[in-house]
Amino acid sequence: MQIGVKDQMNSRGGRDSRSSSRSSGSRDSRDGREGKAPFRKGGSSREGKFPREFPMRKRVCRFCRDKIKDIDYKDLDTLQRFITEKGRILTSRISGNCAKHQRKLAQSIKRARFIALLPFVKEGKYERSYSKERY
Repeated sequence: MQIGVKDQMNSRGGRDSRSSSRSSGSRDSRDGREGKAPFRKGGSSREGKFPREFPMRKRVCRFCRDKIKDIDYKDLDTLQRFITEKGRILTSRISGNCAKHQRKLAQSIKRARFIALLPFVKEGKYERSYSKERY
């Protein structure tokens, strides 16, 4: 008698296609999610944290509020407020500027950098330090 391919697979430990018995493991199919992890029960992510007492105030564009049309690249005090310690330009989400003034602000910061009124990088691995202890 010749042994079929299915019988060979079954003798090697493979699964026979005729026997469709399910294994009674820890994950059963009573909830219709066979083979997947069980549901996690728990509250929302905000549960247990301190509730906010005051609602978030919308940031108002400083340039729109003061009715400033042009941002001058020579006004370093204003430009340095919108630069991080490393020299990056703050995003409008953080600074609160509108899109129009954020574009003008970025352009004026880049102009000030180009003519060396502002540094490209203030600190970090690209800052050049001429201290004697390194040499």
